[in-house]
Amino acid sequence: MNQDTDLFSDQIKSLRAEIDGALSTIDLPSRPEYLYTPIRYTLLGGGKRLRAILVHLVGEALGADREDLINAGLAVELLHSFTLVHDDIMDQDNIRHGQETIHEKWDQSTAILSGDGIYVVSQLLISKIKTKTLPAIHAFNKAALIVCEGQAYDKAFENNNDISLSDYFLMIEKKTAWLIGLCAEMSGIISDQSEETINKLRLFGLNLGRAFQIQDDILEVYGDVETVGKSLGSDLISGKQTILTVLAREDNQEEWSSFWENIKKMEIQAAILHLRDYLNRKNIIEKAYKYVEEYVGKARGKLDVIPLSHRDKLKQFTNIILKRVK
Repeated sequence: MNQDTDLFSDQIKSLRAEIDGALSTIDLPSRPEYLYTPIRYTLLGGGKRLRAILVHLVGEALGADREDLINAGLAVELLHSFTLVHDDIMDQDNIRHGQETIHEKWDQSTAILSGDGIYVVSQLLISKIKTKTLPAIHAFNKAALIVCEGQAYDKAFENNNDISLSDYFLMIEKKTAWLIGLCAEMSGIISDQSEETINKLRLFGLNLGRAFQIQDDILEVYGDVETVGKSLGSDLISGKQTILTVLAREDNQEEWSSFWENIKKMEIQAAILHLRDYLNRKNIIEKAYKYVEEYVGKARGKLDVIPLSHRDKLKQFTNIILKRVK
């Protein structure tokens, strides 16, 4: 690695530590324990904090107020945590960030209430922003609703063999990409940028988010629990639409359907190994990688609104996304 890459890596580590520290000092009551113990468990449960880091990198480049950036970054991180707590219930995932999910460690009622509490805390944090407060709150809540739409599509599409590639891209735009778009957009809002700049920042994040979700789909089959941070193969078990299953079906629907019926009868680890072999032989995995590279390239194309002195940092951030897979 060259010196610039080393410095950027150190900055990411420093930002992650700062965000973790800020999460640990959020002022929460101690009682009732039924609510606040699981919330603390979730907030301190780890994660790469990439969304909050993106808020900081874009905001720093555009001269946003430091305190506003901290509150915006924490709010986005909590919004993300809220969605994961509820998604884990719906998808019956039992591992998240290497630890038991709330509904697994406690029960579903505890998880539902804790998720609600996390969302309310995120609202309290976003309302602390001093610059462009109402536009920031509006963008935040619009994103929250769109993420719910994405989750609705995700559930509605399960085990539906008529889902097309365009359907899939609509789902991931709402479920994953919009929240990452919000991270860049929010920094544009609280640094008082023009509407044109804010729109470009949102598109930067949206395209990065599309790449991010495609990679999650790939890691679901090609990763490991430590890399993925959740139950490996859980999306396969529930019949979710992923970039790999949609591309495989569009490549040869009859052959894929026959293959899929066979591997559904296998133990999950055996199924994953057979699935990897099929996807490699049919070059499906390479097609998926190309979509990752395409969307990262589109994201980088929107960085002309970032001052030149900071643009390289955002390009390096997109490399973090690329390196999650390759």
